[in-house]
Parts: sequence; structure tokens; C-alpha cells
Amino acid sequence: MSLLSFFLYVFVTSFTPGPNNIMAMVFANRFGLRNTIRFCLGVSAGFFVIMILCSYFNLLLHQFIPKIELIMTIIGVIYMLFLALKIMTSKSDNQNNNDGKQNGFLIGMLLQFINPKGILYGVTVISTFILPYYTSHTSLIFFSIFLAFVGFLSTFCWSVFGSIFQSFLAKYRSQFNVIMALLLVYSAGSILVGYFIR
Repeated sequence: MSLLSFFLYVFVTSFTPGPNNIMAMVFANRFGLRNTIRFCLGVSAGFFVIMILCSYFNLLLHQFIPKIELIMTIIGVIYMLFLALKIMTSKSDNQNNNDGKQNGFLIGMLLQFINPKGILYGVTVISTFILPYYTSHTSLIFFSIFLAFVGFLSTFCWSVFGSIFQSFLAKYRSQFNVIMALLLVYSAGSILVGYFIR
């Protein structure tokens, strides 16, 4: 496994704006960091469940249909390129500023089951980076915990930096988006090259 590509993909996908991070930032701005930690823990718990489900779903596909690996890799690469395009072309919007009256653990957890970015991320990262190299139950649980922890770190960081990070993105949004998109394109290219040279 290319650790650099893995960490780049995990970092870019986890720390760029998405439903979890935007909501954490909005909740922290409105209700304070202390009241938002429950939401971040809920996101992490829900994300762990999604990662476990994605791991075993991908493991079944990987064990019973080995020929699907190339298709899964190509789908993962296409999705990563799509994300790069969306990041590069995204504009500033305030549509995510909902009232946020319920910023608790359960809301954060349940959000993961309707968050297409999180589900596609789980399927992609596990099928592309993990299953070709690790298939034991211990490995799958370890990576699921690791990915859930990164999810917690990303939402927590967005909460901590709340308005500071929001103003930074407003000022340097296009540069930030270009850098994140290029890192995703690099990761996608590395995955494709890695598949064909191993």
C-alpha cells in the first residue's frame, strides 16, 4: 500500500468541507466548542459503524468476486477525480448554516447514514487502499477505528477553528481548493499506477 497516497486521500477527504465539518463549524460558532464535542463524538461513532459495514461489504466482494477489484479501483479513482473537480469548482455558500438546535451525539451519528460523501469515502478508501493488502478482522477493525478517529479529528478541528477557519477559507478559498484538488488528483493517479505495476 502506498502510505503517502493513503494518508493524502484520508486527509483531503476528511478535512475538506463536507456535511460533518460544516455542521461542526456552525455548531461551534453558535453553541461553543464544549457543546459541539458531543456532535463530533457522534460523527466519529457513526463513521466507525459505516467503516465496519464498508469493510465487510468490500471484503465479501473481494473474496467472492476477485475480478471486481479493477472495477472497484477504477470507480474509486473516478470518484476521487470527481471530488477533485467538485472541490476545485466549488463556490462559497451559506446554505449549510441551519439552525442546529440539536447538535448532540445522536444527530452526529445518524448523519453518517445519510451522508453520501462518508459512505462513498468508506467504500473507496477500503476497497482501494486497505483490502488489496489487509483482510484480517483485526486489520479491518484497526483501520475502521483509525478512520473514525481521523473523522473525529477533522470535525473537532473545524469546531476549534470555527470562525477563524471560516474566514480563512473565505479569504483564500480558491487557492485552498486548488491545492486540495491537486492532492486528490495525485492520489488517484498513484492508485491507478500502483494497481498496474504490482
